[in-house]
Amino acid sequence: MLRSELSDALKIGMKAKEGRTVATIRLILAALKDRDIAARGKGNLDGIGDDDIRLMLQSMIKQRRESIALYEKGGRLELAEEEADEINIIQRFLPEQLGEEEMTAAITDVIAEAEATSLKDMGRVMAALKERYAGRMDFAKASATVKAQLG
Repeated sequence: MLRSELSDALKIGMKAKEGRTVATIRLILAALKDRDIAARGKGNLDGIGDDDIRLMLQSMIKQRRESIALYEKGGRLELAEEEADEINIIQRFLPEQLGEEEMTAAITDVIAEAEATSLKDMGRVMAALKERYAGRMDFAKASATVKAQLG
């Protein structure tokens, strides 16, 4: 489903002559193709699923946020703005992110369900969160919250 959404958005962007949108979607499709090729090597002939695509999009957003920080530190504000534009384009393909309270409640529920009691259980909790909330949760923040609740 996300694949067709990306293809449709690329066509619309090309017709509207939106250069930044077209370039960003092409970057997404190239990354997706790379992941599909890697998945084929592991026996998955259909490529990666929507949840994996969402995780890929989140990692692309994370990379751009890191780039923005570096560009701003280096005084390259025009490049930081371009990265911010790309983040906005990528976010169009992700479901709405969970807020702080929703994320904390979800983490508390998963910890209770997994009967996690110490940091040794963190891997199980994070795996369950990624399975349930792929594309809807910032897992860097979630990791810190899980660590705080289990520690």
